[in-house]
Amino acid sequence: MQEKIIILDFGSQTTQLIGRRLRELDTFCEIVPYNKFPKNDPAVIGVILSGSPYSVYDSEAFKIDLNEIRGKYPILGICYGAQFMSYALGGNVEPANTREYGRANLQFFEKTNPLFEGFEENSQVWMSHGDTITRIPENFRVIASTDTVKFAAYQANDEKIWGVQFHPEVFHSTQGTLLLKNFVVNICGGKQDWSAASFIDTTVAELKADLGNDRVILGLSGGVDSSVAAVLLNRAIGKNLTCIFVDHGMLRKNEFQNVMHDYECLGLNVIGVDASEKFFKDLEGVTEPEKKRKIIGRDFIEVFDAEAHKITDARWLAQGTIYPDRIESLNITGKVIKSHHNVGGLPEEMNLKLCEPLKWLFKDEVRRVGRQLGMPDHLINRHPFPGPGLAVRILGDITREKVRILQDADDIFIRGLQEYVDTDGITLYNKIWQAGAILLSTVRSVGVMGDERTYENPVALRAVTSVDAMTADWAHLPYDFMAKVSNDIINQVKGVNRVCYDISSKPPATIEWE
Repeated sequence: MQEKIIILDFGSQTTQLIGRRLRELDTFCEIVPYNKFPKNDPAVIGVILSGSPYSVYDSEAFKIDLNEIRGKYPILGICYGAQFMSYALGGNVEPANTREYGRANLQFFEKTNPLFEGFEENSQVWMSHGDTITRIPENFRVIASTDTVKFAAYQANDEKIWGVQFHPEVFHSTQGTLLLKNFVVNICGGKQDWSAASFIDTTVAELKADLGNDRVILGLSGGVDSSVAAVLLNRAIGKNLTCIFVDHGMLRKNEFQNVMHDYECLGLNVIGVDASEKFFKDLEGVTEPEKKRKIIGRDFIEVFDAEAHKITDARWLAQGTIYPDRIESLNITGKVIKSHHNVGGLPEEMNLKLCEPLKWLFKDEVRRVGRQLGMPDHLINRHPFPGPGLAVRILGDITREKVRILQDADDIFIRGLQEYVDTDGITLYNKIWQAGAILLSTVRSVGVMGDERTYENPVALRAVTSVDAMTADWAHLPYDFMAKVSNDIINQVKGVNRVCYDISSKPPATIEWE
């Protein structure tokens, strides 16, 4: 039985980050909505209450009956979680005189408290709240303060309950990971036995037991998640796995051939389908971004379904769905939102059971599993790529010629990132979360080449740094690199006479343009 920490999500933007930090500590955790605590689960060893966009005294604030967990598990409340526990147990929470946001330094009243074992004096933490605790419940005590926050951390005298009004999960809390480790290991007794190797052993055994001799179909995209899922399934059931890789004609330059070669080298049974003619025909004249996406999604389903029906004895459909795809997240209206699965909307008449071998993993864990499985780095370190491919990186209608132009420009940019080694010995590609080129085919730009004026299209380059794509910042690429890439694209790609660089962050912009 795999021990676990339960994270109750009260709607914070950083709830997933708490989960990631625990997984980095080799500790399994589950994130569940605040009102869906898994009762009577013997694997639970501790509970964390997340932050929230609400104030505890708001009528619509998310609240729980603490008696369901109090006295049964060690509890750590973070920000709203700490305020809610204090408020619910008889303390007081009020609007702060000024919003408490940014860096602060802890002053300890109990340096030997198990939550702060190993902490340095004046340890830096990150505050982000508009309310503050002005009185803690009876039988509770303050264990740390800052210059402006009296009750920065507290503990119950006779119970395993802790609350902190800062965010240990964020990067700016310099010893935040140590605090979470102290809670998991020192307080909850966690064994830190969650690892890529143990996940593979356990999952392969479960897949063999669940699937038996059944045949499984997997839709491959060429991306990290579906590729790792395929290799993991192949280890479990071998020839009973059939993978389908659909080429809609809007992949990167030579990507279909290169990915098929990689899959063959990995020993996978893959059916490659060139359906580009159908996709280009159905996209002809379409300029509205959402309509493009829907056409591509519909056509993919039709092509995949047709190929899958040729495998008449298939019983399972496998997907590279990962944990963030499945986490029920709460917005400030209180409604539960679920992300779409990797292969959404497949016809019900396929009558296949669903197999999701990566459903508990975050993206960085998927990569660790891939490395443990012996997959090549260029597959493991691939940047995310949109399902509709270059169709959502071409503004306006889609034609083969526009795709050719963008493929050539994108290829120069990506190869440049892979070849440029920065001063710390790491390639730019491996420093970046996602990069690509965008063809502004609805814009014509005047240029001069030789003695002639040109009237061609600009290309915008996009490169961002991120942890999980929920937020992203534009990558500060070296000027000499940008100059060379711009020059190479203009000189080598017919149809482009200007290169721009997108310096928008997310939010307010998105990573993709469409």
